[in-house]
Amino acid sequence: DVDGVMTDGRIILDNEGNEFKAFNVRDGHGVKMLVREGVKVAIVTGRESKVVERRALELGISDVFQRCLRKLKTYEELKDKYLLTDNEIAFIGDDIVDLPLLIRVGLSVAVSDSVEEVKERVMLITKNPGGSGAVREVCELLLKAKGVWNRIIEDYNKV
Repeated sequence: DVDGVMTDGRIILDNEGNEFKAFNVRDGHGVKMLVREGVKVAIVTGRESKVVERRALELGISDVFQRCLRKLKTYEELKDKYLLTDNEIAFIGDDIVDLPLLIRVGLSVAVSDSVEEVKERVMLITKNPGGSGAVREVCELLLKAKGVWNRIIEDYNKV
């Protein structure tokens, strides 16, 4: 998800209809590390925005699905494309529109400022709110689970 997960949920519009969103650089770095380690990262969001396309490009995310009012259909398509099972997928959400995915995936995560109905149904709630490090928390968790986190840190220490 994007709004409320990768951002703080605010959407800023100017008088000409331009849309602005603020993304957290540490969240972005976490996503880049996942992508570098071969983890497939996708964006599935209900809104449509050129800003999201640009951010995905910056982060190396090739699977971007916008204006997904029925996220489950897109989820099933991604599962088929990458031959994945539910247990091999993590999803981060914040609102009730995310529930169909959150109740299926192997690792369901809610950002700390999610609605209560989401928090009650997930496996993990981040310490940080959406747009403020929540995505980074999950990225680090996944990288540690893959056993590559210490190597990544060592690689940065060599520079």
